[in-house]
Amino acid sequence: MVKIFFLTFVKRLLLALPVMWAVVTLVFVLIHLIPGDPVQMYLGDNAKPEEIQRIRRQHGLDLSLGRQYFRLWLGASNPTPGPDGVVDRSRGLLRGDFGETFGGKNVTRQILERYPATLELAFAAMIVAILIAIPLGVTSAVRKGTWLDGLISAVSLLGIALPNFVLGPLAIIVFSVYLGWLPVSGMESWEHLVLPACTLGTAMAAILTRLVRSSVLEELREDYVRTARAKGLPERVVLYKHILKNGMIPVITIIGLQFGILLTGAIITETIFAWPGLGDLTIKAINEREYQQVQGNLLVIALTYVLVNTVTDVLYRLFDPRIKVT
Repeated sequence: MVKIFFLTFVKRLLLALPVMWAVVTLVFVLIHLIPGDPVQMYLGDNAKPEEIQRIRRQHGLDLSLGRQYFRLWLGASNPTPGPDGVVDRSRGLLRGDFGETFGGKNVTRQILERYPATLELAFAAMIVAILIAIPLGVTSAVRKGTWLDGLISAVSLLGIALPNFVLGPLAIIVFSVYLGWLPVSGMESWEHLVLPACTLGTAMAAILTRLVRSSVLEELREDYVRTARAKGLPERVVLYKHILKNGMIPVITIIGLQFGILLTGAIITETIFAWPGLGDLTIKAINEREYQQVQGNLLVIALTYVLVNTVTDVLYRLFDPRIKVT
């Protein structure tokens, strides 16, 4: 079984390679469509023209977009000295290096320092969403048509309607400023993770709750449910072992898709709570027009999304062996 899952995962990963290449290309094109000279932004309005030109040559920005893409971004050929003898320090993706910022900071090193914090926040938010959504979704389905079902549905709609940039400040005002239960910002202990994880996971929990409710309602109509109840199985066993397991396929699909949204939503949430992850780093890099840093950050987020969806496809067989992942 382990061998089958491993081979399936490798196959799906190989099929995802064209998608990854498209992501690499799209990130490069989009970042170069942003108006403004990044070197001018970095040096300021009082920079001398010769200094601007030197930085542009140093980072290969004086080359055509095609040469920047193949030689600097992908690293398909060795960098060569420019007219002034300055050698470009960007090595390219194929060489395992995202290059350096205008300030001389290694992009790969900064991503490795910030990436674990973003993953920690995203996984914590996902756990919060699942812990909220599954009990509420099952309860709403079992109590269909009652006031409790209506209340859960109303709360779910409210969670979907409230964006992170609204919910985050509200959570800070209530739980940090007014009640004083949790810290406002930073990443020093598990308490600092509670507010950003709950803020980021609330919207996902609202979506999953409605999906779990729909899946459970559909499974409740199946014959095997009546058979399980006729055997005298406890209602909790029928709900969580049989019904919920069979209804998890669409839920798993949404969880995989929503994980990418968690990564992008982390950009706003990290900024609100000063969480030192890729999102906070990306906002700063965009403001400073750091091409290399923005490209690297967006690429890592996009590739993580592709990888998570690949794993999601493989996990289908854990819940339903009848599904063949091709």
